[in-house]
Amino acid sequence: MAFLNFMNDSGFVGWLILMVGIGSLVLIGERARALYKLYGMNVEEFTSKVQNLILAKKTDEALLLCAQLESKPLARAFKTIIEKADRDDDTIFQAHDIALSENVPFYTKRLHYLSMLANVATLLGLLGTIHGLILSFQAVATADPAQKQALLAHGISVSMYTTALGLAVAIPAMVFFSFLTARQNQLIEQLQEKCSKLTELLTSAHIPNLTRQNVFPDQAKAPMTPPTPGSKVS
Repeated sequence: MAFLNFMNDSGFVGWLILMVGIGSLVLIGERARALYKLYGMNVEEFTSKVQNLILAKKTDEALLLCAQLESKPLARAFKTIIEKADRDDDTIFQAHDIALSENVPFYTKRLHYLSMLANVATLLGLLGTIHGLILSFQAVATADPAQKQALLAHGISVSMYTTALGLAVAIPAMVFFSFLTARQNQLIEQLQEKCSKLTELLTSAHIPNLTRQNVFPDQAKAPMTPPTPGSKVS
């Protein structure tokens, strides 16, 4: 009951701020669930398994492991890269770029709206403050002396309530935005690091052994002609 009275005293702007607050809570819950639960995984264990399978030339098993965790952006990115493991290095590097461009948005989508909602709540609080001051000035200027005090108090209450409500929504929204942004950046850095190491592993597997035949092919193929009698060996 007290909350309804508070909202009624805040006026139309107060209800708008409340709607912004509800939207912020929904967005915080959805992004926290995605970044901490849906996309979270034991990164070191997963990458170690994939690398061991690739080193053992078990590419099919590595793909199967990634497919089993395809709800995770990191596993989906690995799958995109490993699918090109039998191609040339340029194709593998292109697969690396495609994997990042396809999976980074899973971490970043919709989070920027939380910062926007926090700013909107602050501005709506300011709008309510101005609206309350306008009501107060109108009461002083035009109201009946018997009602002036009540109208003046109402205008001031609208001003103060909307300011407080706007800050009550904006401050937690910005705090959660900072935490979620830090988590988002951590996951993106992990994705970039692990995909780069996987790409390096796949491309290095194509490097031939550094034998004399590979390093100096012309010299290795040149026939060794024995020196003729009487000739000087330089």
